[in-house]
Amino acid sequence: MAIDRRVFTKGICIGLGAAALGGPFGALAATPAKQADKQAGKQPDGRIVCSVVLDAATGAVLFRDGPCADRVTPVSTFKIPLALMGFDAGILTGAHEPVWDHPRDQTLSERERQATDPTIWERDSIVWYSQELTRRLGMARFQDYVNRLGYGNRDLSGNPGKKDGLTRSWLMSSLAISPDEQVAFLRRMLDRKLPVSARSQEMTAAILPQFSAEDGWTVWGKTGSGWRRNADGTPDRSRPQGWFVGWAERSGGRVVFARLEIGDRPSDTPSGMAARAALLAELPGMARQ
Repeated sequence: MAIDRRVFTKGICIGLGAAALGGPFGALAATPAKQADKQAGKQPDGRIVCSVVLDAATGAVLFRDGPCADRVTPVSTFKIPLALMGFDAGILTGAHEPVWDHPRDQTLSERERQATDPTIWERDSIVWYSQELTRRLGMARFQDYVNRLGYGNRDLSGNPGKKDGLTRSWLMSSLAISPDEQVAFLRRMLDRKLPVSARSQEMTAAILPQFSAEDGWTVWGKTGSGWRRNADGTPDRSRPQGWFVGWAERSGGRVVFARLEIGDRPSDTPSGMAARAALLAELPGMARQ
């Protein structure tokens, strides 16, 4: 495993913010540096994996392996910035308010056919709740928040020709973010340094699901599951993509992390859940580096 202990400086963050969508997670050829990352992230079973763990207080890189500078769709990890926007705008008012009933004009899974509040939304990853939130924000305010938060490539245009950016841009579409950018964003949120109210950052942290890992770690995080896309824009179900991003605390110490996995075959297990299980198992070792 490649270990990088350098401090995650402002200059590095700026460079990452300019990273192009490409490399092994995207459609463009890898540069020599990214090719080395690709080889480091390639698993025996064919998956490409990035794991990055930072000390939340200092930004020191405790562990970094794989193509962590490459941007991909955030899918449901975008519920973290969406919660920040919702609380800051006053659309979301508490951990259990508002409660919205599910839409009747959509085909939904049983999990999605329930009255949903902000905590259930994050826990059960309810897409329609996200879409109702962005509709209430409106496109101008939505884009302004994404720009101010500096989130990934900031591209809310959506799928070409479909004008669906308001409700689909983060779902295997135009918006993209790298694992490196995910952890930098989370550090800013935990430090209350994002350009939204302190309460919105506190409430967003409060509604994220909580988990346990070995060695006494308590973990908060959000999964995201999807697929890479074919050239025609359709999902390539032979290439599942899974995220797990968040932070963990133990005995006064705190780390932020991002785990991203790209598979090379279909799977019955949601890819975000697979990424979460792997991160929870491996985090104690990575945080000790």
